Amino acid sequence: MKNTTKVAVAVLVTTAVAVPATAVAAGRLFEPRPTEAHSFVTGDTPSIADGVALGKNVAWYKSSGLGPSAMNKAPGATAEERYIPTDVFPGGELPAGVTLTEAQGINALMRIGENLERAGLSYDDVVSMRVFLQNPDGEEAMDFAGWNRAYRQFFANTNLATGETLDVQLGSAPGEPMVVNEARPSRFALEIENLPVDGWLVEVEVDAVYDR
Repeated sequence: MKNTTKVAVAVLVTTAVAVPATAVAAGRLFEPRPTEAHSFVTGDTPSIADGVALGKNVAWYKSSGLGPSAMNKAPGATAEERYIPTDVFPGGELPAGVTLTEAQGINALMRIGENLERAGLSYDDVVSMRVFLQNPDGEEAMDFAGWNRAYRQFFANTNLATGETLDVQLGSAPGEPMVVNEARPSRFALEIENLPVDGWLVEVEVDAVYDR
């Protein structure tokens, strides 16, 4: 999103003192202009926004929930391994420390990017995200750390104060992100018992806004 606003808590307190009396009387410390969207972000390198405010006339897009594509045709691949993106991990072989949830998260976010492109948008237009994670086979809990590594390949991988691109983890190895993007969507992630497609560990839905 190209009109992101970074607001620290201290700035919000200052603003509360400085806003016009009419705004205070209306019970609001901030309200976006009709065609603006503002993400509220605390700090220089957070992974997500505190929240997003959308003006009443903002044009926005809501994706369907998307999971990973079945790309891995290697003989003997399990249902979960079928969703390893072989254009990123040739032959379905995962580097050290890369988990199935991480690989599937990268796959799903690549599909999100394609979906956004068809709508005339890109990753930096995303303002909110909903993530559904299933436990990998044999595990007692979702792999939230693996998902977060996948997410940082596409989102929240710059220093907002300096503009510097941050190294991100791919498994156990740090390196350049796949897509450099300062956007920090508001986000929630849920662990659920079963996703709708056998083998899926990740499903993602996003909201994005058109630049005006």
